[in-house]
Amino acid sequence: MGGLIGKKIGMTQVFAEDGELVPVTVIGTGRCTVVQVKTLAVDGYDGLQLGVGTRKEKRISKAVRTHMGKAGRSDFERLFEVRLDDTGEFTVGQEITVSDVFQAGAKVDVSGITKGRGFSGVMRRYGYAGQTATHGSHESFRGPGAIGACAYPGKVWKGKGMPGHMGAKKATIQNLEVVAIREEDNVMLIRGAIPGSRGGQVLIRNAVKVS
Repeated sequence: MGGLIGKKIGMTQVFAEDGELVPVTVIGTGRCTVVQVKTLAVDGYDGLQLGVGTRKEKRISKAVRTHMGKAGRSDFERLFEVRLDDTGEFTVGQEITVSDVFQAGAKVDVSGITKGRGFSGVMRRYGYAGQTATHGSHESFRGPGAIGACAYPGKVWKGKGMPGHMGAKKATIQNLEVVAIREEDNVMLIRGAIPGSRGGQVLIRNAVKVS
């Protein structure tokens, strides 16, 4: 399996076997249902389309409800895909739990949407130092300062840090450790923090740069 989707519940801390206090993020995984099996011959690649969660059917188009209905349900909250080398052992309607995909001690990459911070200045957005509060400074203390040169190049370079919308973007944290799998609660504990606010959906995949 390439990965699973889950919901960020929050952060807590647990004790390791050696007594170390480990900060962990709790992710509710629930059960994922196979909605469609992708094959190389038909779709050009091997993979699975999985459904997770529930929502009101009236908020889902008829075409999508019909598509999801092949798996025995038509009220999935979200559909997502994972790539596989071989899909021969999977069938439409099959349920997959977190313990089928990950084990304690595994390394994973977690993707989520970061918290939105709205319109932010350069000090908060990029960590600029700001201006001095003395030596002639007035009316500009948190600004970016000079943003370009004089006659040459006579422009502002692309990528210059400026005030603007901060957050609400996809971010991925790599090589996080799975501390524990609690299948009875349908949750997994991952060491450290992950992007997003409580209740946000995250994608957990096998680490691509295991260190």
